[in-house]
Amino acid sequence: MDPILFTSLYQERVWGGRGFEESFARNLPAGKVIGESWEIVDRPEAQSVAEGGPFAGRTIREIIEKNGAAVMGPAYDPQKPFPILVKWLDCQERLSLQVHPPMSVAASLGGEPKTENWYIAACKPGAGILAGLKKGATREAFESSLKDNSAEKLVHRIPVRAGDSMFVYSGRLHAIDAGNLILEIQQNSDTTYRVYDWGRVGLDGKPRKLHVAESLASIDFADYEPEILHAKGREQTLVTSDIFTLRRVTLTPGETLAIAAKEQPRILSVTAGSLTFRDGTAPLPAGTNALLPFDSAFTFRSDEEATVLLTEDFA
Repeated sequence: MDPILFTSLYQERVWGGRGFEESFARNLPAGKVIGESWEIVDRPEAQSVAEGGPFAGRTIREIIEKNGAAVMGPAYDPQKPFPILVKWLDCQERLSLQVHPPMSVAASLGGEPKTENWYIAACKPGAGILAGLKKGATREAFESSLKDNSAEKLVHRIPVRAGDSMFVYSGRLHAIDAGNLILEIQQNSDTTYRVYDWGRVGLDGKPRKLHVAESLASIDFADYEPEILHAKGREQTLVTSDIFTLRRVTLTPGETLAIAAKEQPRILSVTAGSLTFRDGTAPLPAGTNALLPFDSAFTFRSDEEATVLLTEDFA
């Protein structure tokens, strides 16, 4: 079985642009401001559709329901949604200041917990992210800052460079600055509470909806000045959690990456360079996200220096 590739689902966002055209040579919907490309998703409102191969035209839900043991492993319940959502973010402007609800409060707020990781694939000079609070900031001070439009002074900002990684657990206050191309690996959820939006209006010209009460119930107010993880070495574990594990692997030109069969399903993400498989006849360029079925072994070869992420331990 080959890697399963899916058609990208593009999402219009006020902070997006046309960056995927340049970064990945994508053909975007005309006249749209695209901020997100959903690469692998299994939700009622959004279904990835296989592109090419024996599953061509089938949704990820259909694939898992009919081929669950081969794709996800014999222990996986084929009625269970695929647990990971993979997306690219083209951040041409700053995103809202937001939070995802922790498991302890998500149900009571009518939402889903959402833990995620940001991998900075590329960024412009001076780009950064916001995560957590500055030391000494209190809930009371933060609430006051929302009323007088000074919230930015209480949020921890971190400069970034390509290869950096930030784990954003449910409850961590966060935002992404302009100038970032980010691969987001996240829990299968679409619950986001905006607590502050920098006075911006949406694509319809009206202020976007805020969720202040839900945000205040979700924010971890003891989360002070988290550190970003810088790229180190040719192979590095970026995340170890009970939701997924994430590894970065850098390959030199001509080097191979072998994936054994019948261990677990994996997601392969090419963030720089390109790979080939099937004796070099099938290209996987930068921007590719592929589901590697449980039942099959794979050998990938780098055409040039390449960086890949492997999402594991989610099934």
